Amino acid sequence: MIPELQPTASVIRISPEIDVPITTRVRRLLDTAAFRRLAGISQLGLVSLVYPGATHSRFEHSLGVYRNAIEVLRQLANDPKQPMIFGDHDASLLIVSALLHDLGHWPFCHLIEDLGLVGAPRHEILARRLLIQPEVSRLLTSDWDLDPESIAEFLSPKIEGSLDPMHSILRSILSGPIDIDKLDYLERDSLHAGVPYGRNFDRHRLIQSMCIDIPRHRIAISEKGRTAAEMMVFARYVMFSEVYWHHAVRSATAMLQRAVYELRDQSDLIESWLDMDDAKLKESILRYSQGNPGADCAEGIFGSKRMLYKRIAQFDCFCEPQLHRSISSKSYPQLVELSGQLAQILSDQTQTSIGLHQLLIDAPPAECEVQFDLRIRQKSGQYRDLFELSPVVQSLATRQFDQMVKRVRVFIHPRHRDTIKKVDIPGLLHQILPGSS
Repeated sequence: MIPELQPTASVIRISPEIDVPITTRVRRLLDTAAFRRLAGISQLGLVSLVYPGATHSRFEHSLGVYRNAIEVLRQLANDPKQPMIFGDHDASLLIVSALLHDLGHWPFCHLIEDLGLVGAPRHEILARRLLIQPEVSRLLTSDWDLDPESIAEFLSPKIEGSLDPMHSILRSILSGPIDIDKLDYLERDSLHAGVPYGRNFDRHRLIQSMCIDIPRHRIAISEKGRTAAEMMVFARYVMFSEVYWHHAVRSATAMLQRAVYELRDQSDLIESWLDMDDAKLKESILRYSQGNPGADCAEGIFGSKRMLYKRIAQFDCFCEPQLHRSISSKSYPQLVELSGQLAQILSDQTQTSIGLHQLLIDAPPAECEVQFDLRIRQKSGQYRDLFELSPVVQSLATRQFDQMVKRVRVFIHPRHRDTIKKVDIPGLLHQILPGSS
C-alpha cells in the first residue's frame, strides 16, 4: 500500500525525458529548505569548466535516485523465484533514503573534505544535522513514521555490519556495486557532459535482473543481467577516465584544493561554507583569497577569465609504479611540501622564480575506491561471484582500475610551462623521494 509504488498522475520531468512520480508526502519533502538547497549545488562541480553542459544539480540527481528506488522495489517484490517480502516501514526507509541520500552535500565538499581541515565536517555529519531539524524531522515522523536518527544511521552506519538483514539488503540497493545511485549518476552525468560513455549499458535490463543474495543479505543479479553489469563496469571506468579524472578537471581540482588550503586557519569561514550554494561559495573563496598565495588558483577557476594550470607530467602505477605508490599515500600537507621542494629545484635549474603556489601535485587517495563484490544467481539457485565469471570485471573493477585511471599529475602556472617543458619531472621526484627509485 506504499503510495509511491502505486500509479500516479503527478510527476516531475527530468532529463532524459523521465517522469518521476510524486506523491503528496514526497512533494512536502521536496519543498523543505534542506532539500531545496540541493538545487543550488551542482552534481559535478568543477567538471563544467571542461564540459560546459555539466551544470545539473544534486536536486535533479536525487529525484533520479528516488525514481530508481521505486523501480527496484517493484522488481524485487515481483521476482518470480524469490520475491522480497518487505513491509511499509522498510519500503519507506529506502524511498526516503534514496531521496535524501545527498542531503548533507555542500559545494565541492568531497574535494574540500579530502584536505582534512578544521571546520569542514564530513557531509554525512551535516546530513544528520539537517535530518533532525524541525521542518524535516516533523515530516519524516508524521508522513512516513520514520525516525530521523534511524535514517541518518542507515545512510551512514557508524559501525560497519551493524544493520539487520533486511536493512543490509536495502542498504546494498542504495550503496553497492550496481546501486541506484550509480544507475542514475552515470547516465545523468554522461548526458549533461555531452559524452556517450555513461549511457552505454542497459539500465532497464539490469534492474529487471536484480534479485536478493539471500545468504549474504545483499543485492545480486540473475544470469540475464550479467552483460548489463559488465557494461556498467566499463561505463564507470570510461566516465572516470574521460570525465571525472580528466586531466583538466583534475587541474581545477588541484587549484581549488590549494586555494582552500591557504585559508585553512580560518575555521569560521570554512564552517560558513556548509550553508552556501555554489555561487556564494565561489564568491567567498574569491574574496578571501585576495592577497594570499592561493589568489591565482581561486581567480583561475572562479574569476572572470578561465585560467587552468597546465599539466607537465603524469604517470600511473604501470609506467612509474614506485613513484605512483609513494605519492598516492601522502596526506595533503605532505603533497604541498613535496610540490614546494619540486618548485624550488625547478627554479634553481631554470633560473626562474617559480612560486610555491605555482606548482601543484595532484594524487589519488590511498584508499581504493572501486570495488565490485557482486554475485550472480544461476538458474540452479546457486550463487557465483561475477568477478570469477567475467574477465571484464577482473580487469576493470579491481585495484587496477584506480591505479590506471587515477594518475599522479603535476601542474604548473601557464607562464612557466614553456620554461620547464624539457625537464624530467619524474626523474626529479625520484631524487626527492627516498626509496622511490
